[in-house]
Amino acid sequence: MFFMYAGCISSLGFRQCLQGRSKKAGTWILNVCKRTITKTSITDLHLTNFFLFQDLLIRTKRRWVLSTIELEEEMKVKYPYFISKMYNDKIQGKDFRFEITGEAVTEGYLTINETSGEVFALKSIDREKYDCFHVIFDVYDTDTNQKIDKELAFDVEVKDINDNPPRFIEFPQTFTVSESQAEGYLGVQVVAQDIDEKNTKNSTFNITVIKQTPPEPKIQAKWIDDRTVHLSFTGCFDYEKAKDYKITLEAKDHGTPPLSSTAVISLSVGDTNTHMPEFKKKEFQTEVHEMKLYRDVFRFPVEDKDTPNTDGWRAKFFFISGNEEGIFKVETDPKTNEGIFSIVKEKNYENTTTVELKIGVENIEPFTKCVNGKLIKQDGKLYRPDSINVTITMIDDNDPPMFKPPKADVFEKEESEPGRVLFTPKVYDPDSSSFRFELVEDPANWVSIDEKTGEIRAIKKMDRESPFVDADNVYKVVIAAIDDGKPPAKSFCNVSIHLRDINDHKPQLVNNSLILCGNKNNKVMIPVQDLDAEPYSGPFSFYFDDEEDKKHWELDPAYGQQGGLVSLKPLPYGNYSIPLRMQDQQNNEGHETLEVVVCDCEEKNTCRSKLALSTKLGGPGFGLIIVGILLFLILLLTFLCNSGREPLKELKDEGNQTLIKYNQEGGVSACNAEPVLSSPKTVPDGIKQTSITRRFEMAPEFYHNEEMYRSELNMMRSMNFQHQKESYRTQEGRSMVSDNYLDTF
Repeated sequence: MFFMYAGCISSLGFRQCLQGRSKKAGTWILNVCKRTITKTSITDLHLTNFFLFQDLLIRTKRRWVLSTIELEEEMKVKYPYFISKMYNDKIQGKDFRFEITGEAVTEGYLTINETSGEVFALKSIDREKYDCFHVIFDVYDTDTNQKIDKELAFDVEVKDINDNPPRFIEFPQTFTVSESQAEGYLGVQVVAQDIDEKNTKNSTFNITVIKQTPPEPKIQAKWIDDRTVHLSFTGCFDYEKAKDYKITLEAKDHGTPPLSSTAVISLSVGDTNTHMPEFKKKEFQTEVHEMKLYRDVFRFPVEDKDTPNTDGWRAKFFFISGNEEGIFKVETDPKTNEGIFSIVKEKNYENTTTVELKIGVENIEPFTKCVNGKLIKQDGKLYRPDSINVTITMIDDNDPPMFKPPKADVFEKEESEPGRVLFTPKVYDPDSSSFRFELVEDPANWVSIDEKTGEIRAIKKMDRESPFVDADNVYKVVIAAIDDGKPPAKSFCNVSIHLRDINDHKPQLVNNSLILCGNKNNKVMIPVQDLDAEPYSGPFSFYFDDEEDKKHWELDPAYGQQGGLVSLKPLPYGNYSIPLRMQDQQNNEGHETLEVVVCDCEEKNTCRSKLALSTKLGGPGFGLIIVGILLFLILLLTFLCNSGREPLKELKDEGNQTLIKYNQEGGVSACNAEPVLSSPKTVPDGIKQTSITRRFEMAPEFYHNEEMYRSELNMMRSMNFQHQKESYRTQEGRSMVSDNYLDTF
């Protein structure tokens, strides 16, 4: 039996002390998951609890009795399977029932017989899913449904069995190793895991290489920690013997029985430089002219047995001897892998000379080779680079004269009087003592050259502000020296003439016409330029050339890189001419007239254009139209009345067929209507307007007079046209006509 003293359990099979009470007073929690109860454990458990009461330690008893609970994962038994029985001393003489709770019950693994207290397992348990169950036992009075005793809670551990083999969780299925890799670590790491109980034989395993094809070099697995190994090898790889390897790894645990799993890794060998390149031809000879550059003089073909288009195959050429001055160069053609020999630096040989060169070849990647299971590296003893001999005959040509120095600087003041000698060159020619000079470049035609001595003389004044002078105030001249050889040789000299500035330009306006926006401001800035440089340019001083301008204008600022013109009072819109004087720092004065346009400006500070003539028809226009219509009706009425009173004229028959009306019935009343023109009346805008007084007279009979009708009609049209013309002239100056004008009608 288990006995508990002072809160601890001391018995065979247990090594844990109770951790104290649970949150519920008087509840004991027994943790037996740290060690599995074996069949040798005592079958009863008596727990004695101590309570502190009124500062006295009082010993009280409560007794739970249970058989040993043993749970093992994946038990091959018939379920439900009896595993333990519960008993409590306080149930005597009472109706009771047992109860068990916890995850094992809710998940359907454990149950209890309420009457007998027998505990059963309902199904097999996977320890890798549930390694321990927290179980609580209670006993209730069936009459009152109250607890007879305090609950008993403890953890039940599930015993592990070796049911899981170690498995590979991290490993490369394929990887590549270089043929030239030195023995040792391959760069491959493998990780395995066994999910059985930790720190037991069931979860302890080994990883080994159980199979390898081909067998050489030997590959092993070396431990890094308890579940990780890396692969290493001894010996060397030979791409030509084996390009691919299959490596089979096994992870095997120490359980009973031992379980294992395997993994297969594919290893590929990458070809490297294991063959030295060799020249196909050993001797090369040619002749070239000195002081010239040549491209592609020779091509050196090579042979290499390594994989094409790899660094172990690509050739790299180098000079062993003969190119100490760097005159020659060998490059590799990336397509053909040939060496391209060129002359890249000029050299003057006094006589025809033979140059002996020795050129070697190797690969970009260092050479290595696997020999008898050992990796051999290039050290210059066992494997020497291949080489060739190249002979170049440099033919001595007619060398051109040489200027000393080839560039010259001359300093001159601009606008100097012509005729001065600016520069005399010094020339040396090893092959000839006779040569002449010529002028090659003189863009402004400012200089001349003496053909025999090479003297450069100014023939015109030089202007620093000329477009032929660069930003550094330099005028450039190129001359040439030509010897009498066959063919003649020529060399060049660049002469830079530095021109010093003088104050030969006056300040001038950048823009002689400016706009002053009268509706926005009263000031406009005056930009000024001076082609001279410091100290012959700005800042400038500004003055009025006419004192009368000071009544209307002011210069503010009157000193600076640009001036300011300010109107002292509002000015009528129009054009203003303002004579100005401008002085540079040396009081060199310029006189110019500034044209200022004062106007009403738009948003972009440009003068607003004049408004277009209005096309709207105002009150006077409508009045004129009405007057015209009335005049037309009066004339029409007059015509009708006259045509009823005037007798018909006799028509002469000249052979034309004419229909004459003879049955004129009683005539109508005679009607006379004559227009009477009143005196002219002047309206306020000065335009004369004529009014018409209408008079009507009745005629005794109807008459028709064609000439009278046409005369009156023409007069009406003329008067109406005159009214319209005067009306348009009135609208051009104003949009409305005075009411006095309308009163005339």
